Amino acid sequence: MIDLFLKIALFGDIWVLYILLAASILSLAVMVDRWKAFSAQRGDLAELMDGLAEKLEAQDVAGAAALAEASPRVEARVALEGLRNFAKGPASVDEVMSARWLRERLKLDKRLIILSTLGNNAPFIGLFGTVLGIIKAFNDLAASGQSGVSVVMAGISSALVATAFGILVAIPAVVANNYFVSRLKQMQANTESLSGILLAYLKSEKSGTKRA
Repeated sequence: MIDLFLKIALFGDIWVLYILLAASILSLAVMVDRWKAFSAQRGDLAELMDGLAEKLEAQDVAGAAALAEASPRVEARVALEGLRNFAKGPASVDEVMSARWLRERLKLDKRLIILSTLGNNAPFIGLFGTVLGIIKAFNDLAASGQSGVSVVMAGISSALVATAFGILVAIPAVVANNYFVSRLKQMQANTESLSGILLAYLKSEKSGTKRA
């Protein structure tokens, strides 16, 4: 087993660097893809919420639905799902909005696991490459019969490139993943706020009908 690992190690860290290069390209592709997905969620949320509240205050559910349908935001699509089920009562509206948000979240959360995985593991892959590079460097030194601090340090410094590359891949992946996760949490909070607005007006309307 040791001999087998030594044979693998003697290939050095070059193949690990290729893996990290492929990982960096994959990470960049995911960042661009998710950036496009999140950037599509444009529109003034405050204006949307105020508009929906105004329409619901006037009991214009159709107008509120049209306003939500015109917005490209995820929150608007979730609100639209609730408005389309307004006649079914608060419980149904709450359920359909929660279900719609889960579907929308899955779309936005798509591939973020790649960024999370690379951010957590790229430094370890780089460190593995460094270990392999050091093993090869010492083996080459033993085979050549050369000695001296400068010769040893040259091999080690070359091997450390893999660790540096791993960290370089990990940092942008972690930053991007944290940013997108933060955006998702913000969207969820906005959705819950919109859901509260819709349910409040719906319950008020039902309560008013009963009093009448």
